[in-house]
Amino acid sequence: MADDSKPLLEFKEVSLRFGEKWALKKISLTLNPGETRIIFGAAGSGKTTLLKAVIGLVEVDEGEIRLFGKNIAHMDEHELYGLRARAGFLFQEGGLFDSLTIGENVEYPLLNQQSSGSTSASDGPDKSSETGSEQRAKNTLRFVELEHTFNQFPAEVSGGMRRRVGIARAIVTEPPLVLYDSPTAGLDPITANTIMALVAKERDTRNSASLIVTHRYQDGELMSKFRYDAEREELQPVDPQDETRADCRTKFIVMKDGEIVFFGTRPELESSDDDYVKKFIPKEESHAV
Repeated sequence: MADDSKPLLEFKEVSLRFGEKWALKKISLTLNPGETRIIFGAAGSGKTTLLKAVIGLVEVDEGEIRLFGKNIAHMDEHELYGLRARAGFLFQEGGLFDSLTIGENVEYPLLNQQSSGSTSASDGPDKSSETGSEQRAKNTLRFVELEHTFNQFPAEVSGGMRRRVGIARAIVTEPPLVLYDSPTAGLDPITANTIMALVAKERDTRNSASLIVTHRYQDGELMSKFRYDAEREELQPVDPQDETRADCRTKFIVMKDGEIVFFGTRPELESSDDDYVKKFIPKEESHAV
């Protein structure tokens, strides 16, 4: 588990322009172990660009991005490689390799980590390391309830199952920070809730931090209202008497034209009078307290 005393991620006055357009403008935020940030915003508001900036996939013009305590704002690819290996990333469509089996897809980050020298493995994979990574891949697929798909190919399973495989691949290295780019996009409500339950399970069993870009208000609602109970192996409503409860550790961000125009709790979001912010709240929730 991550050290609760140190932020995993810090943005300090981060800005990025593409020509005349602000992709990110004076962004400041902090993310600690076990915390969740739900990011809303219209298309082109900077949501995905922010995720990419976290792991240096885009280089910012101004400001400081501290990932695991190191300023990555102007690091080169070689310097970034080891830090990226410590973060999980779920792409919008899962980002799976069609030519690899599901098991091989989930194993990929582990083997990549070994070959990059991020682990103590010797040069070149040996039989024991291959067996170890295969077992971890199977264990992680079991975590997302898909162990039976290990030898199948992505094209042989449903879209919702591919998204769960994407989660497995993102968390197989047990990263302290996981980035989710629209994890429920295009899914039916039942499958979407299953995906978010797995995201909550990962957060609450490993104390990992989650940065989640989504268009679904219900995704953030689930993350703030429920915690995963490992003993019962199911989601449970948060206890109002628990000071570490999910609704306290889950904050909502609304972005517009590269800026953060709202930051706060779910009740604060639902009571906002800002017309733009209210667009991301279901009408029946817009006056909730």
